[in-house]
Amino acid sequence: MSKKETKVYWNVESLLGGRDVLGMAITTEFDLITLSNEGLKRASLDALISFLGVSRKPFVEGILDMSVKTIERKRTDDRLDRHTSSHIIEIAKVVEHAVAVFEDDDKVRDWLATPNRSMNGMRPLELFHMPTGLALVNTVLGRIEEGVYS
Repeated sequence: MSKKETKVYWNVESLLGGRDVLGMAITTEFDLITLSNEGLKRASLDALISFLGVSRKPFVEGILDMSVKTIERKRTDDRLDRHTSSHIIEIAKVVEHAVAVFEDDDKVRDWLATPNRSMNGMRPLELFHMPTGLALVNTVLGRIEEGVYS
């Protein structure tokens, strides 16, 4: 078996804690809309942060523009607001794309944390705080996927 055949790939569902945390399977984009409207549980945020291997405080304050104390006061089953949930889902979708491109969790983490010339010298994670930044990261991933120097 090749490395690709034996590798377990992460998808949005697993990046957000899996069916047990989400309370449902994700099979369509409408499932993501439903999750966003209902609000993700804090456990989903914790699962994504854990996968990324970043500290909670810089992620919550720098990317989600929230106080880390606000998040820490929530129990793992408490739901986040619709806007925050949607933002977290969009981040998970970009991370899912990165996993598909690099096929290695550690390479994904390294790439997200490394300054990138095609992103004006910024680290991809630094662009996760806004939809335009997420779209740029996704575009660069697409270029890498297609073999275009990025």
